[in-house]
Amino acid sequence: MIHPPLRSLTRPVLVFGLLAVLGLAPMAQADDAVPAEQLVLAEQRLQLNGSGTRRKAVFQIYTAALYLGQPAHSLQQVVEQDGPKRLLVQMLRDIDANELGKLFTQGIERNTQREQFARLVPGILHISELFARQKRLKKGDSFSLDWVPATGLSIRINNQAPSAPMNDPEFFAALLSIWLGPQPADEQLKAALLGTNAQN
Repeated sequence: MIHPPLRSLTRPVLVFGLLAVLGLAPMAQADDAVPAEQLVLAEQRLQLNGSGTRRKAVFQIYTAALYLGQPAHSLQQVVEQDGPKRLLVQMLRDIDANELGKLFTQGIERNTQREQFARLVPGILHISELFARQKRLKKGDSFSLDWVPATGLSIRINNQAPSAPMNDPEFFAALLSIWLGPQPADEQLKAALLGTNAQN
């Protein structure tokens, strides 16, 4: 039997070991965060519109699931749909909460015009401060962005009491654009959430 050279075996092992020490080892599966097919929000039953995993290079960052009253396949359809909506995110690795707030800001800025972004600054600051209080989101932590027409947007982190609602449909639409807009954080995740491979 011919054995491969020891050098060819040790290099990937050493690389993976180094990534593990740094907390950067890629995860083999994201299936430990399978979303429910249904949920109830504001006394209305919502269906899973789509779900997927946010990836960056070989790393899995979080899973996201979109819940709606009726199927939707574009950001416009989601925004124009009546009734409650929820975007649920579950972390697959640790992330600094301040960094997450910066990513929210960048995502909104990429998907809005300058004048619109200026109007959204108070909401962006509010959500950034809300996550900054958490210091760090760890693997297994979750948060949801809930829209209820009568009250507005509420954010719930790890099933804690929701934040004070923000009754600003424009801000909620801009927040969703991070995942569903023309320049989303992840094109494959956008397609998974909208249940389509088309770029909407």
